[in-house]
Amino acid sequence: MSAQQRFLLLLILVGALATVLGLVSKRARLLPYPVVLAAAGVVVGLLPGGALGHVGADVILLAFVPGLVFEAALTLDLPELRRRLLPVGLLATAGVALTVVLIGTLTHLILGLSWASGMLLGAILAATDPIAVVTLMRRMNAPPGLSAILEGESLFNDGTGVAVFTAVLATILSGAPSVGDAALRFLEITLGGAAIGLAVGFLGLLLLRFAADAPLEILATLVIAYGSYLAADVVHASGIVAVVVAGIVVARYGTAIGRLHGPQLLGFWSLFAFVLNAVLFILVGAALPAWELLPVFGFVLVVFLIMLVTRAIPVYGILGMSAFRPPAIPWAWRHMTFWAGVRGALSVALALSVANLPGVDSRVALIAYGVVLLSLLVQGGLVSPVTKALGIERVA
Repeated sequence: MSAQQRFLLLLILVGALATVLGLVSKRARLLPYPVVLAAAGVVVGLLPGGALGHVGADVILLAFVPGLVFEAALTLDLPELRRRLLPVGLLATAGVALTVVLIGTLTHLILGLSWASGMLLGAILAATDPIAVVTLMRRMNAPPGLSAILEGESLFNDGTGVAVFTAVLATILSGAPSVGDAALRFLEITLGGAAIGLAVGFLGLLLLRFAADAPLEILATLVIAYGSYLAADVVHASGIVAVVVAGIVVARYGTAIGRLHGPQLLGFWSLFAFVLNAVLFILVGAALPAWELLPVFGFVLVVFLIMLVTRAIPVYGILGMSAFRPPAIPWAWRHMTFWAGVRGALSVALALSVANLPGVDSRVALIAYGVVLLSLLVQGGLVSPVTKALGIERVA
């Protein structure tokens, strides 16, 4: 069998597995679809010979992330997001920074990791990825305000989290790690990505102006999504920030010049994101054989608990402070925001990118990957009981 045939067979097998697991997930409503996919990926990763192969960080970041981030930005409830902009903005900026510092400090003090390794681990785990939670809550008709907070936070902190990771890694590899150097690099990476996202977004609007039908609009939005990421990545800016900004520009201004809210375009992006998620979560589960985690399993458990603690501090602190400004944030929403801080594919991509990298503690990638799996299986798997216990599923 040729390499091309093996690749096609891989796509067919992954697609078939995702379809079967989708049916299982619909029957067992307690288990969100991405959680089932990740668990299946773990099992597949244990099979002899690496049945699916091991996905690399570049594949996740280049092939999957731009499409998923753009779809999230394109379908974001912008009016509701504006109402919740203060808590979302604080969680995606101050919350990410605080999480990095707390995880870095606690892993240094408790586990004895170096300051550099602890901060790098914190940067990998800083960005949340509550795709499974948002999917389940939409099915349960969750309040739009809570959905806006969760979706907005995950969308924006994907960008800021990767920018922090890039800055921390760059200052470590420079041989002279420092907070000042990392902060300066963060600003350069973030502002550069935002500028490129604005430019590509508005250039894309010009392209969309001449799109006479839905297929051309679909093609144009694909160019905007992946073009903004590539343009930023080439100049070492934040590709995810660029995609987020470009997606919001198109969502905000595109309706005046095209059919961006037509069923064909949004239907395509919904299907595209579903396929990307289905394949991605299986590949995430199979990214590393689970048996490789055994030597660091104790570290994984401790860091997972540290991650939960460091999630609680910014969530309850920031949402508590922002509650003084209307609209109010109910306590049930705060509890759900805490539990919905699931780590996912983006953190796996960042972990894989530092595996076997000279100058980086080899345990960092393994610990981060193990924590992501625990987060998906434990936090994601318990989303439905937590949601029901909080009474959120009964709120229309």
